[in-house]
Amino acid sequence: MNAMWGCARRAMVVAVLGVLAVAGRPVPTMAQEANTLTPEEEAQGWRLLFDGRSLAGWHRYDGRPMTGGWVVEDGALAHVGGGGDIVTEEEFCDFELRLEWKVEPGGNSGIFYRAALGEEHIYHSAPEMQILDDDRHPDGRTPLTSAGSNYGLYPAPRGIVRPAGEWNEVRIVVQGDSVEHWLNGTKIVAYRLNSPGWKELVANSKFAQWPAYGQARCGRIGLQDHGDRVWFRNIKIRELG
Repeated sequence: MNAMWGCARRAMVVAVLGVLAVAGRPVPTMAQEANTLTPEEEAQGWRLLFDGRSLAGWHRYDGRPMTGGWVVEDGALAHVGGGGDIVTEEEFCDFELRLEWKVEPGGNSGIFYRAALGEEHIYHSAPEMQILDDDRHPDGRTPLTSAGSNYGLYPAPRGIVRPAGEWNEVRIVVQGDSVEHWLNGTKIVAYRLNSPGWKELVANSKFAQWPAYGQARCGRIGLQDHGDRVWFRNIKIRELG
């Protein structure tokens, strides 16, 4: 019965689109289902890091058991309280990462990349792209810690992040020492790991006390528990040769 209804529904959609096309009216595009890949994405080497149904492929950075702090909520990987920072089971070296996030009013979180296990805290090794409600959180007062920044080192421009409760689109490209942060279709941060400028910034920041910071050539993708509610979906990655 379900299969018959599915076929009938698809036929109805095709018929409606055909009528619109004949009438010369714009044909609406159908939104891609969340947490799926198109055939084109699969051909380009993209893989999902979140299946939309479970926490498979993720574990706590500190190695402790996963708790109820991270859950699947309406097809999103959600932090609802506690649970610690989480990371992928796999390591990635050169890659393009894409995802969407939204945060509660006043919320704070982050996306880590090339996180090396074994440090006391994930941010002792991993650079971070900041997630923030710029309008309500104190970190939003400075571009160095605003949404999209390479936290504490490279600032993010104003006017790119969307308000709390709305989805933001992220693209992070890491290849060799080159790193790019994209937010909502705009490149907002670009830097080179271990460049003279980067070394100077690190030396004058809190990260100077952690020798492992930014040194891993390969590592995990991480999502931050900063105590606030945050949601992630469409988390996908493709490795770059």
